[in-house]
Amino acid sequence: MSKLVTIYGGSGFVGRYIARRMAKEGWRVRVAVRHPNDALFVKPYGYVGQVEPVFCNIRDDASVLGVMRGADAVVNCVGVLCEVGKNGFAATQAEGAGRIARLAAEHGVAHMVHVSALGADAASPSLYSRTKAAGEAAVLEAFPAAVILRPSVIFGAEDQFFNRFAAMSRLGPILPVVGAGTKFQPVYVDDVAQAAVLGVLGQAAPGVYELGGPDVATFRDLMAQMLAVIQRRRLVLNIPFFAARLMGFGFDMVQTLTLGLITNRMLTRDQVRNLARDNVVADGAKTFADLGLVPTAMGAVLPEYLWRYRPSGQYAAIKDSAKNLRKT
Repeated sequence: MSKLVTIYGGSGFVGRYIARRMAKEGWRVRVAVRHPNDALFVKPYGYVGQVEPVFCNIRDDASVLGVMRGADAVVNCVGVLCEVGKNGFAATQAEGAGRIARLAAEHGVAHMVHVSALGADAASPSLYSRTKAAGEAAVLEAFPAAVILRPSVIFGAEDQFFNRFAAMSRLGPILPVVGAGTKFQPVYVDDVAQAAVLGVLGQAAPGVYELGGPDVATFRDLMAQMLAVIQRRRLVLNIPFFAARLMGFGFDMVQTLTLGLITNRMLTRDQVRNLARDNVVADGAKTFADLGLVPTAMGAVLPEYLWRYRPSGQYAAIKDSAKNLRKT
């Protein structure tokens, strides 16, 4: 019988790419999510019955163990960008990660891969980054042989970074950003998935890997590259951090006063704290090179999915060609 991997958060942005690659490796894939009916799109990644979405609540031991039974490996991709109800940073990124690792160790799971984030730091002013660090510590304490991946901002067809700002660019001549001078090292989602697969297969040495792409650029420069791809001219306006903190406070208060009925997905105070720090691979860290992988450049991928934000959408190339015909 083929081997089985359980991927917690396997229908998310990164998890779905790992699930697809593990199916190609011939493994059975159990995609553990809160809403299995919303994850049915993963089933065609393999043959009938090879990839199955199942319910799991990572805040509960029994639920986590139930979807882990029989697994040869586990991958934890669960993370949140903003706190909603009981699914806060601590519950998901720290306690949830530790729970998965502890149960995996107790029940003889051979390999574990934990997807964390670049910038995870127990001393960070950001709760997001502190709980990412706490999650890593809990994983290593329970499962010392785990492979931990720390990607920088991740790009790909379903990303919440370039897609978000490309959509915003259609609303007016100004594109506001917080931390225009902050440096990032964007990494392609499928490259992260390849690294995770090596961990599942036991082909990556245990430890922490910091994953960044070949390009290091400021937030402003990233927006300039994105605008060039979508063929729009916009003024990239930097919002000072003091103003961003006030905005984040206001949006957070709306969520608090509505008892969570309105979720702050615009800008939180915690995100402002994160945006004040560079998000690049540290000197001396284990990287893609240690995994034998070569990361993909943004220029090779962005045009493949950002074209829909161009003024002429899919017809941009045809219109450009027509202009050339009129000149001859």
